[in-house]
Amino acid sequence: MEKKRVGFALTGSFCTFDLVLPVMQTLVGMDYDVQPIMSEFSYATDTRFGKAEDFVRRLEIICDKPVIHRIVDSEPIGPKKLLDILVVAPCTGNTLSKLAGGITDTCVTMAAKSHLRNQRPLLLAAATNDALGAAAKNIGLLINCRNIYFVPMRQDDPAGKPRSVVAVFERIPEAVEKALDHTQVQPVYL
Repeated sequence: MEKKRVGFALTGSFCTFDLVLPVMQTLVGMDYDVQPIMSEFSYATDTRFGKAEDFVRRLEIICDKPVIHRIVDSEPIGPKKLLDILVVAPCTGNTLSKLAGGITDTCVTMAAKSHLRNQRPLLLAAATNDALGAAAKNIGLLINCRNIYFVPMRQDDPAGKPRSVVAVFERIPEAVEKALDHTQVQPVYL
């Protein structure tokens, strides 16, 4: 049997990168063929959480393939049916708003648009300080869209950041399996 092909896209919630890399390793260990994808900003930006080139190198070692990081390289994902599922983890509020509004101005949003044209699952792992504020309407819109699923999420600091929500990244493998069966993991909000 052929391995399921998982696209794993990272957007700019840099503080969560060290949480999602082990999940990618888990998916590879579960015998998924994982294709790393990074937004242009994530691919090229050094932050207090680490150097971009170090994250890129780690992704390429885990997945044993180069990171897709340009719109022109992510566009063929749909026409060539390169993925069975696309995971966006972390998925920032900015990316949520672009997906909800049909904006395809990054490698990740192009990958999502291109992938969804084949009616294949898109799994979003939200990580945004305004999920229960300005981004709430985008989450609400996307959660009602066909073939879009969410990793269960929870408030990460209810007292200090009352509108902030982060996906429970360790539940991504379970959510991948469910989304491949076109089922939403429940509950969505923990």
